[in-house]
Amino acid sequence: MATDRLDTLKNMLEQDPRNGFARYGLAMEYVNRGEHDRALAEFDTLLADDPDYVAGYYHGGRTLEKSGRIDDARAMYERGIVAAKRKGDQHALSEMQAALDMVGLT
Repeated sequence: MATDRLDTLKNMLEQDPRNGFARYGLAMEYVNRGEHDRALAEFDTLLADDPDYVAGYYHGGRTLEKSGRIDDARAMYERGIVAAKRKGDQHALSEMQAALDMVGLT
């Protein structure tokens, strides 16, 4: 089943490499498989194409934490906070602030 999802998402991206929903889904599928480096590459591509895809910052930051890259996680959350403020997304803003607080990054 997971391979089917992975293949489906990859096929969607072959047809439209800037499909943020598919790119985010692929990144999350890699996270679920424990392939953090691949996930982070997808989050980077997603956020380069769409810097307002706020969920990418949160889950990218969480993935960086899982990889032991705390300084990079801090930077990701801080960029996400800026994006959330720009979009007026208070929910995402509070999630990222809480993530910073929980890991003692602030």
